[in-house]
Amino acid sequence: MSNAGSGGFLNHKFQDGASLYAAYMPFVEDGAVFIATHRQFNMGDEVFLALSFLDDPQKFGVTGKVVWLTPRGAQTGKPAGAGFQFLEDDQNVKQHIEQLLTGTLSSARPTHTL
Repeated sequence: MSNAGSGGFLNHKFQDGASLYAAYMPFVEDGAVFIATHRQFNMGDEVFLALSFLDDPQKFGVTGKVVWLTPRGAQTGKPAGAGFQFLEDDQNVKQHIEQLLTGTLSSARPTHTL
């Protein structure tokens, strides 16, 4: 579930490993996540993301640039939303996600994007 705020802010919690796996976009340089939302974005929009993962109380704040859009009603059956590439040089978010997904990154399971 996403809570869209005003002024380019999006708050999202990945509830479990399966939802994080489905959202992570390791093929994007510097890492990215897909967030299912009905909020409208344009390619290149910059949005501040407040992300939390599983049962971890720590939140990660990172600026993301929209690099992927799935419109509502997409023929692929994928959820509507946007993919956000991490812009900061600080790779803490990417490293944290990859640590949480250790052993599953090479899986062939479908994701929200590919």
